[in-house]
Amino acid sequence: MNYDDKVKNRVKRIEGQLKGILRMMEEGQDCREVITQLSATRTAIDRTMGVIVSSNLVECVRKANEDGEDTDALVQEAVNLLVKSR
Repeated sequence: MNYDDKVKNRVKRIEGQLKGILRMMEEGQDCREVITQLSATRTAIDRTMGVIVSSNLVECVRKANEDGEDTDALVQEAVNLLVKSR
């Protein structure tokens, strides 16, 4: 699968968030602030995973349709990936 620049930029922003959290910890910031940032990072990761799975699903379903394959299994696999991530 090819990952477009938007997805890569999401991951780079997450990387920046994590570096910021580590810096906060090293500086002894209040735990509530650290937890708030960790929660924001988790949300960003979850959304990025959703974008990747949905993009991949669209691509796989198109290819399966072209090849005359059943797409139900592909959809179920994508749903399972999203459920496992939570």
